[in-house]
Amino acid sequence: MQRLASSRRLLQAALAPVRAQSSLSAAAAAAAPAPENAFAAAPKMPPFDYTPPPYDGPRAEEISRKRAEFLSPSLFHFYDRPLNIVDGKMQYLFDEDGRRYLDAFGGIATVCCGHCHPDVVEAMVNQAKRIQHSTVLYLNHAIADFAEALAAKMPGDLKVVFFTNSGTEANELALMIARLYTGCHDIISLRNGYHGNAAGTMGATAQCNWKFNVVQTGVHHALNPDPYRGAFGSDGEKYARDVQEIIDFGTTGRVGGFISEAIQGVGGIVELAPGYLPAVYNMVRKAGGLCIADEVQAGVARTGSHFWGFESHGVIPDIVTMAKGIGNGIPIGAVVTTPEIAQVLTRRSYFNTFGGNPVSTAGGHAVLKVLEKEKLQENAFVVGSYLKERLNKLKEKHDIIGDVRGKGFLLGVELVTDRQKKTPAKVEIGHVMNHMKDMGVLVGKGGFYGNVFRVTPPLCFTKEDSDFFIEAMDISLSKL
Repeated sequence: MQRLASSRRLLQAALAPVRAQSSLSAAAAAAAPAPENAFAAAPKMPPFDYTPPPYDGPRAEEISRKRAEFLSPSLFHFYDRPLNIVDGKMQYLFDEDGRRYLDAFGGIATVCCGHCHPDVVEAMVNQAKRIQHSTVLYLNHAIADFAEALAAKMPGDLKVVFFTNSGTEANELALMIARLYTGCHDIISLRNGYHGNAAGTMGATAQCNWKFNVVQTGVHHALNPDPYRGAFGSDGEKYARDVQEIIDFGTTGRVGGFISEAIQGVGGIVELAPGYLPAVYNMVRKAGGLCIADEVQAGVARTGSHFWGFESHGVIPDIVTMAKGIGNGIPIGAVVTTPEIAQVLTRRSYFNTFGGNPVSTAGGHAVLKVLEKEKLQENAFVVGSYLKERLNKLKEKHDIIGDVRGKGFLLGVELVTDRQKKTPAKVEIGHVMNHMKDMGVLVGKGGFYGNVFRVTPPLCFTKEDSDFFIEAMDISLSKL
């Protein structure tokens, strides 16, 4: 609580100049003539003391040719001219020509400590020099040390860790554990949610964009408690009634579990309406089910106010899944549950060859140490709130911004061509992304309609980076 109070004081200090300057800047903007070429007025990127080594590898054209010939045709890329990223340092990326870009996407909310953080790299290199892979059939301290450190970050009796290689694997395992423990196959998830692209997780995912025509059974998709587009606004308890109706009219009255994100990432950074999760957790548990928190994107300090996204809703899940941020780019995921629930996997042999790999877990443990040492959760809260405040100021200026939402460094900016009808600005967002890239800013997009900016930078993102990001977005929006 002391740290949070301190963070709030820092936040108030950070926001003071934004609020004080907003009226002045608005008046100045109204008086000043628009530049003949907006790019001529491109903002200056904050200074950064790093120069990448010269790159003499294949150019973008050659890589694109090989990718088209040898990689899956399902792969896609951002931008009219795909970027060849060859180097990264903290919150910056560098292309084949050494040009620097501010990374406001973080490898899809994955890089938390910063690209190539020296402490994480050192931990992985040192472990790789000793042993790169053995098997969990032998003892190694790296996996045990990381599991202990993760368990220390969890509330209640959540202290047994199963390691996987990705968020999809983690969610697959969590769904299986819930079904085994309860003896019930029915799972409830949310419309617009994303939980992975394997058999079970594709069933729990509720966007047709990510679902193939394969057998997906036993999942019921509840009304999404979306404060912006939902039928009940921010009234979480009204949305929760749909879950009770699913239990009463769509199942035997018993369910295996409920899975949701605290903030929907792929779905467009949608915050769940207040009061929703406590009500639903109560309903699901009365029906014999387990509550699963998918923290793949919202977890690991990204929201700033809490280490885990579910904590801001005042609930304690029965199972927590994670990936992305816990490895800072290392392919690692995890499922954390209680000792009692964990026992279900002893009924048969459960094994994951690479889950808990020494190099991956050594790196993951280093990530937790860096988050603590550099106070990155506090930074996500203070700077993320400052950035959101500035985004809301942009909303006042640009009618195309329909909504600004999220917490910390998990922020969404939804573009619409009509604020009343909330018509998705699908084409316009691509133009803005390309303009921002040309000015040196990389940002993601998502949402069902593909019209939401996903602002998920590394947690070392600074106030100066935020100002540069806002200026680039402002100029790009003005060019529409």
